[in-house]
Amino acid sequence: MSLKILGSIAIVAGTAIGAGMLALPLATAALGFWQATVLMLVIWALATYTSLLMLEINLKSGVGDNLFVITGKLLGKKGQFIQSASFTCLLFALTAAYLTGGSSLLSLKAQTLLNIELSHTAAVLLFTGILGGFAAMGVAWVDKVSRLLFSLMVVALALVLLFLLPEVSPAQVMTQAVTDNPGNAWLAAIPVVFTSFGFHVCIATLVRYLDGDAKALRKVLLIGSTIPLACYILWLLVTLGTLGGPAIHGLEGSLPKLVTALQAIVASDIISKAVSLFADLALITSFLGVTLSLYDFLAELTRTANTFIGRLQTWLITFIPPLLCALFYPDGFIAVLGFAAVPLVFIIVFLPIAMALRQRYSHSSGYQVAGGKVGFMLAASSGLAIVFAQLWVAL
Repeated sequence: MSLKILGSIAIVAGTAIGAGMLALPLATAALGFWQATVLMLVIWALATYTSLLMLEINLKSGVGDNLFVITGKLLGKKGQFIQSASFTCLLFALTAAYLTGGSSLLSLKAQTLLNIELSHTAAVLLFTGILGGFAAMGVAWVDKVSRLLFSLMVVALALVLLFLLPEVSPAQVMTQAVTDNPGNAWLAAIPVVFTSFGFHVCIATLVRYLDGDAKALRKVLLIGSTIPLACYILWLLVTLGTLGGPAIHGLEGSLPKLVTALQAIVASDIISKAVSLFADLALITSFLGVTLSLYDFLAELTRTANTFIGRLQTWLITFIPPLLCALFYPDGFIAVLGFAAVPLVFIIVFLPIAMALRQRYSHSSGYQVAGGKVGFMLAASSGLAIVFAQLWVAL
């Protein structure tokens, strides 16, 4: 396997693994480990199928086209509007979720390390001011910082898994949180799990990078999407299998409480710090990537000048909406992350199906995903189920 393919696999896996991983135990605790694993397998199958569908669309449209251009070719201006609106809503929602989660972890750090009580407002503003500035510094800076932080995150995750796996109790793995409405537990978990498999945004870039090699790209997507699945299952095993579903369910979606509870399991100070470091880096790396994408997209959309004033205007447009959400919805990490599933469904399920149907009428040759209309119907039905689940939870 060539280094380019290995690097591409790392990009796919790295795009998926991030802050959403931290939310998985909190979102699935009411289901228990085995039911949560079944749900992840179903969502993984949907995400992998739609990624191959997007690969088909990219290859037939032409190597070098991005998703916006492809959407315009196949679905016109209306399709591009839906794609742009969904993309903007997705990035705003993710940024708001990461500001909420990041500020809560910052408050925990200030308390444990400096014995300083930070208010929620101060923590949100500090987190935004310290890390939000990277978005305006450009991709070169974010790329260097993200590569370093992601490498450290992988090491921290490996240490956490290595030392927590021996602490897993079979009895805890089998326990489920007591809930009055099991159906609501499923509906609450589905959007968060789906958001954790959103790696599709890098497909067009990889098609260019691998020169449209369909066989290599298919391998990249299959392996690259399976790595996050394995990491998520192991992460659920060491969290639900040590703390137990009922205990995590009782944390009421609090990320700092989850980190503190995991730290209390291990006697080693090094592993305790690794747990904290992994949580911090998972959130920070995701935050940097999402905010850079949102900043660049809004800069292109508004066409502001590349001056200090112009970049400041774009920065304010980028951060004010999610900042307001984080300030007035302090406990919204899980809820806002789940809301991100709605625009994500449009981007990676509904629009690709519509484009593939349109494209197959005019391009009968070339790479084509198996499944035909049955695959389209199953994917569309799954997308509708995810949207319904999130709307049900929101209402």
